[in-house]
Amino acid sequence: MKKALHRRAFSLVEVTLALGVAAICLIPLFGLLPIGINTARQAIGQSIAIDILSATTSDLRATPNTSTTSPQFSINFGATNTLYFDETGNVTTTADRQVYRLTLTFPTNSAGAYAATFANLKLTWPAAVDPATTTPAGSVETFAAFDRH
Repeated sequence: MKKALHRRAFSLVEVTLALGVAAICLIPLFGLLPIGINTARQAIGQSIAIDILSATTSDLRATPNTSTTSPQFSINFGATNTLYFDETGNVTTTADRQVYRLTLTFPTNSAGAYAATFANLKLTWPAAVDPATTTPAGSVETFAAFDRH
């Protein structure tokens, strides 16, 4: 009598079921991938925006009391200024490279002759969107006070 040889292998049904289970598990992961990419893009944009605000505030703080224009970004104290930055955070005047829009305003301080100089800095992106008329994709705002006396 001959003994039947039994090979150990997966049947076609088992392989099909395994692929089906794997596909059902991978579909939600592929659905979450665009959300993760957008979140990472937003985080990068916010990091660059914070760096721009930090550099601008440092420039304003480094301005001598006798000067009305900042040394690095040529910001005029007391006037509304609008600066544009590229995707790496560098100032640019080229329209097709503008990613961030920084609007600086200097609210009045009626506390006297030795009062602090106030500055409101609002950074929005994309730069082509006017934040006065349309909600931008992202924005960061800060308020600073400077002793200019």
